[in-house]
Amino acid sequence: MPVDHYENFPVASLLLPRTLRQPVEVIYRFARSADDLADEGDTPSWERLQRLAAYQENLDRIEAGTPPDDPLFQELARVIAAYRLPVQLFRDLLDAFTQDVTQTRYADYPELLDYCRRSANPVGRLLLHLFGRTGPEQLEQSDCICSALQLVNFWQDVAIDWQKGRIYLPLEDLERFGVGPADIAAGKAHAGWRRLLQFQVDRTRALMLAGAPLVHHLPGRLGWEIRFTVQGGLRILERIEQAGHDVFRQRPVLGLRDWLAIARRSLTM
Repeated sequence: MPVDHYENFPVASLLLPRTLRQPVEVIYRFARSADDLADEGDTPSWERLQRLAAYQENLDRIEAGTPPDDPLFQELARVIAAYRLPVQLFRDLLDAFTQDVTQTRYADYPELLDYCRRSANPVGRLLLHLFGRTGPEQLEQSDCICSALQLVNFWQDVAIDWQKGRIYLPLEDLERFGVGPADIAAGKAHAGWRRLLQFQVDRTRALMLAGAPLVHHLPGRLGWEIRFTVQGGLRILERIEQAGHDVFRQRPVLGLRDWLAIARRSLTM
């Protein structure tokens, strides 16, 4: 894979019906570009927030029926109208990206899940809206998968996020397992760290498996796309375990053998 940013949802995949590849591409470009704005290296925080505010203004224009000037938002407006997509889902994404600029620590797991609710879950919900599969159970299962994928991304990217000044591991859990920011800065995979990361891996795996039955509610191609996505996320968790939880020196990356295992497991879901 690895699971990274918005690469964890299908982007014009050959497994998607041809008619839906263009709207998925548009949603992806919106999410990807807004996420990049929040993460622009040395750009001052005020400038990143200003640019994200401009995205919010374009969503306001779409909701008001006023044609945006930006070509990306013109395309997005057409997709939203054609598939009756809830504009609030796009607002939730922008809210999470804005939070990335202003918040770098999370007190506990519920607070982190609330971030996932806005940073990841809207993507899955938008896909379900495109396919017309928006029953309460389907939405809940999608949320489980998307939140789990976001958490997988956090656990494999601890060192990368530290370089950006961020810690997504809940502070409550750091304290519980005797791990401090200095350990992350030094890349120390000591016994407390391994217990901490195994704790996160276990509950992330449980969350992913809670959402996995969604694949049986989705039409052929999308069902297969999500099978591969779920199994890819689970495989990354296995790779974290196989590396002795030392994501500082061995960031999980999937190779050919992993993909063969993912394909085999997808067939038996």
